[in-house]
Amino acid sequence: MPRKVQRSLIQVICFLVVLCVIIFLNRPQGTTKTFSWARIRYKTSSSIIPEARGICPGLAGSTKPALVVSHVVADGDTSWLDSLSPNYHICIYNVDAPADKSSKVLQVPANRGHEAMAYLTFLIDNYADIPAAGAVFVHGNRFAWHNDHPEYDNVKLLRALDVKRALQPVGYHNLRCDWSAGTCPASVPAQGSLEMRLSSTVSPWSARAASDLALPKALRHIFGEEAGEEVVQLARNDAVRAQCCAQFVVAQERVWQHSRDEYIALRQWLLDGSDDGVARNPQGGSKAAPGDDRVAGRIVSYLWHILFARLGENGIDLDGLNRDSCPSAEDCYCRLYGKCTLTCRKPGSCQGQYVVPKYFKLPEDWEQTHP
Repeated sequence: MPRKVQRSLIQVICFLVVLCVIIFLNRPQGTTKTFSWARIRYKTSSSIIPEARGICPGLAGSTKPALVVSHVVADGDTSWLDSLSPNYHICIYNVDAPADKSSKVLQVPANRGHEAMAYLTFLIDNYADIPAAGAVFVHGNRFAWHNDHPEYDNVKLLRALDVKRALQPVGYHNLRCDWSAGTCPASVPAQGSLEMRLSSTVSPWSARAASDLALPKALRHIFGEEAGEEVVQLARNDAVRAQCCAQFVVAQERVWQHSRDEYIALRQWLLDGSDDGVARNPQGGSKAAPGDDRVAGRIVSYLWHILFARLGENGIDLDGLNRDSCPSAEDCYCRLYGKCTLTCRKPGSCQGQYVVPKYFKLPEDWEQTHP
């Protein structure tokens, strides 16, 4: 056999072997998996637990749903929330404001984990007073690219939101109905897949790729395992499907299916991994959150639907979790916002409702041109 032909044949064989290995490693798994994500088991080694400074005034006994707002200075003023006060009991956390040690009202222990720090602080410091009507969690800017509204307007979105109907199916619902930017489409690779690993390698600057890749490990560390208990690990092809972007509504009973100490543990997971000078556990350890705040915050944004999922006898069924987390856009718009006559040719979108803006940013004059 000529040497050139022999070399080509060897290359073809090597290619086929590599291809077979990739196909084998990414083969679909036919069995349903149940995960022990029913309880947060992360253990901090820090002896310093933040004091309660996030009490929302007047929340006890409120008959309105709480509207928990994670606000930073860059979001601008909060006057846009005033018109929502007839419908919600508003709790605004200014997460990058200077600490006031004389007050126990609406403060967070650190500006860490993006909106997660405000959300968790609310759940911890107001645990006994979660309204029977539920709670809605949102970001502090009125106009944002991820707001699922034709004008990206959170005022109009929250006015239209039917909290009661949103909570009827499972007690939790993301405020987004459109599937873009989330992991609901089947085309989005599983978090631990080889495709995601490759994406993270070729795009090391991408916080999304880094957080997706870190999610399986984070789930192990957050939900952990106890002595003698076997925990099913998220496999390479187990995709966690979820909507973006950490704005949601949750029922009182879903909040209370976890103890206050569990929410404290999750907040400590964020604080223990901090690399910005606010670490409560200087030695950190590999089980704490990633130091990059963009990655840590995005990981927690993937957890809310898991925390507030319906719990089975043996834990959380991944297929059921994914179905509950990704209802069709048509059903979602009708149930949450009363838009029941939309044209929806795809399961993840409805005509005229939402389009991802260019570069995931709104024009700088958007707020001025959309009063």
